Amino acid sequence: MRADRVEVSWEAQKSKWLVRIVNGDEVIRRLVDARRDADEQTLRAAAQKTVQDEGYEADAVQISLKK
Repeated sequence: MRADRVEVSWEAQKSKWLVRIVNGDEVIRRLVDARRDADEQTLRAAAQKTVQDEGYEADAVQISLKK
C-alpha cells in the first residue's frame, strides 16, 4: 500500500525524530533514534525503513523533513 504523505520532524519532548505516515484518515506515528543534528540522507533512510516496516511504500522524494 502506498502512503499519501510521510513527514519527519523533531519531537522535543521525547528528544527523538518523529515519522508520521499519512494514508487517508489513518496516521501512524513512530519515533526514530537518530542524532538531533542528523543529515537529510540519514533521516530519509530512517523514515523509508519505518514506512517499509509498517507495510507501506513511499519514495524518498515524498518524505518531507521539518527540522
